[in-house]
Amino acid sequence: MNSLEELVTFTEKLIITRTENSLSPIQKIVLRESISKTKKNYAQIAHENNYSETYIKHLVAPKLWKLLSQALGKKVNRNNCRIQLESQLETSASPTYQITIEPPEGQVPLASPFYIERGLLEQSCYQEILHPGAFLRIKAPRKMGKTSLLARILAYGATKDYHTLRLSLDQVETQLLTSTERFLRWLCANVTQQLELTSQLDNYWDEDVGSLVNCTLYFQAYLLKNISSPLILALDEINQLFADPNLTRDFLSLLRHWYEKTKDIALWQKLRLVIAHSTDVYIPLKTNQSPLNVGLAIELPSFTQKEVEKLAQLHGLKLTASELEQLMELTRGFPYLVRLALYQSVRCKVPLEQLLPDAATDTGILSQHLHQQLWHLQKNTDLVEAFQELLKANSSLQLEQEVAFKLKSLGLVDLENNQARVSCKLYQDYFGTYFFDG
Repeated sequence: MNSLEELVTFTEKLIITRTENSLSPIQKIVLRESISKTKKNYAQIAHENNYSETYIKHLVAPKLWKLLSQALGKKVNRNNCRIQLESQLETSASPTYQITIEPPEGQVPLASPFYIERGLLEQSCYQEILHPGAFLRIKAPRKMGKTSLLARILAYGATKDYHTLRLSLDQVETQLLTSTERFLRWLCANVTQQLELTSQLDNYWDEDVGSLVNCTLYFQAYLLKNISSPLILALDEINQLFADPNLTRDFLSLLRHWYEKTKDIALWQKLRLVIAHSTDVYIPLKTNQSPLNVGLAIELPSFTQKEVEKLAQLHGLKLTASELEQLMELTRGFPYLVRLALYQSVRCKVPLEQLLPDAATDTGILSQHLHQQLWHLQKNTDLVEAFQELLKANSSLQLEQEVAFKLKSLGLVDLENNQARVSCKLYQDYFGTYFFDG
């Protein structure tokens, strides 16, 4: 008897491989509930997930069974889906079954079977953006999965016919990040273009009232006024602003101002803001001007042991208890490191137990990533010195706040109660050898 999660995971891969489609979040829910032992009816599923029964029964479910029928080459419905899927899974477990892996770099594609949902975290985000004036804040170190989550939030919003825009601030030219006015004009221009509206920037921009007021008026009097459905505006890597304290204070206070407007101005309730950043703000902000103490805060966790096991299965690997223990000890479940190790094992056709002992070396399976982390470190002498202190201590230490936040953004340290510690054994071993035994 196959477990529920094994069947769901297998089904997702099967549909992607054979139909080049992917399941929407609500289709996954209908599938999961339809093959579970405590099978729920469409009315229950609709009620628990804030949908109408008609939408689930006449739109979501029929499309799901049609996809499954296409993938399996036989008629599939709610009553026979579990039997059909278990039969197909047993067939696919033969040695001839091929698994197509994908490199772990960058955003995990929407259609990818390698995206691991973290409990109810995704569902919380999906439900939050349905609220008028929603403000969602996602924080996690680099390569933790922020952009992949953003993509799925926007995809969910698109199923509701919302306007969905994502702007990544690490793609903004440096000169635009040194001036509040330049940056806000860039923001307005990009949103206008993606909404396929004609630019009216010059008609709304008045130098005498300041760029913050100009930007707000442009959104209110032009952008929001000319769209009929809600707008999800996702701003990725807003920590790129932090190099300029004035721009940081101006823009973050502007976001807070917009959030406050959603409370009593109906037009502003169309705007649903999602921001993602890889470090805490180390620039002092007044409590009533910061957007980082309102809305829903999401901090992405590392993978649990069960999630690592599931990801290994998706790669066609059945880890031994020893391999799983070594991988968790080495990476502490950091998503990118786990995916990279599994990817290399499959690509090289070498068991993890043979690859992990040398992982923290200049020739190991994670060497390229380690060299990149070293490059990031060496750009800042303060970071190198602070990290060396932690490596020597081999325990928690209190670091200067800005340095601690920057090390955390790289994923090199964990922070708890103002104390920093090296985030995983991989970094402790590699950098300990590099700095002190090299």
